[in-house]
Amino acid sequence: MDNLNRIKVCLVERNLSGKWLAEKLGKSACTVSKWCSNNLQPDLKTLNAIARLLDIDIHELITSSK
Repeated sequence: MDNLNRIKVCLVERNLSGKWLAEKLGKSACTVSKWCSNNLQPDLKTLNAIARLLDIDIHELITSSK
């Protein structure tokens, strides 16, 4: 599967863990792990929530197709 999101990269850049993100979103650590490995993609509402938590533009979470 293609890397469609950059959630893992953005978390690492901010020294945050998937567990932290899971707790903030009320999701399981397993679900966040699947997002970080690009085995599953969050819906747009969740992606927006992740961007707000990380204080970044939502576009930074999405891999460019260029």
